[in-house]
Amino acid sequence: MQIDANLINDYFDFRKGTDREDRLGPERACAQGWITPRAMRIGITVMTILPCLVGLAIFLIHPQWELLIIGILCVVFCFLYTTKLSYLGWGDLLVLVFFGLIPVIFTYYVMTAGGWNIPLIIASVAMGLATDNLLIVNNYRDRYQDRVSGKRTIIVRILESRIRKYGDEKGRLEGEQDSMDIYLWLGIFSTLLAFTALFLYPYSSIRYPLMLIYLILHFCTFRQLKTLDGRDLNRVLGATARNIFLFGLLLAISVFL
Repeated sequence: MQIDANLINDYFDFRKGTDREDRLGPERACAQGWITPRAMRIGITVMTILPCLVGLAIFLIHPQWELLIIGILCVVFCFLYTTKLSYLGWGDLLVLVFFGLIPVIFTYYVMTAGGWNIPLIIASVAMGLATDNLLIVNNYRDRYQDRVSGKRTIIVRILESRIRKYGDEKGRLEGEQDSMDIYLWLGIFSTLLAFTALFLYPYSSIRYPLMLIYLILHFCTFRQLKTLDGRDLNRVLGATARNIFLFGLLLAISVFL
């Protein structure tokens, strides 16, 4: 579904004209002419059907109707995100739900045939907030292009509110600083939640402070974020993706220990 979302994003941003020549992010297949819109539509169709088939197989093994509802929601919001909701500033909330709550809670739910607990919910929120930093960097990099395109991300809204309050020059600086602070605090708060989940876990793993490794890397990436701009922020995007991977890995190892 993540691959599907990326293909949908590529296709519909191309159709809307969002991927202009001033795009700062990684190049897109349709916009660069590497693939035709028709071929991309075929790819989207295939990548929508495949996860549905896999999900249906899980449902047949564990015939719990809530799993079917979750699967349908994943497909619907996969399309709604790019076509509508990302332009209204809902991206961060959807990342929390579809990269935190749903994958963490319902993977556990399937593997334990209906089990759940409070530490699990806290860990899912921690994972979602850590993952949201990827969107924060992406939207921070594209803040001015998104503003022109009418894409009202959280970063764009913060920027515009600061410009209205302080004027153009100071407002831009204040808005950029606030955006970077969000990145910093999301990492800190997600780490605190991870430690809370581990502390509440029946076989408490709090004595293994592995999550501090993530926090150190997060601070290092934050320092990069403060010094870079434009296309150079793609390096921060890559480092943030690495941090998110390690966050999940370290949390899993902590539970295992």
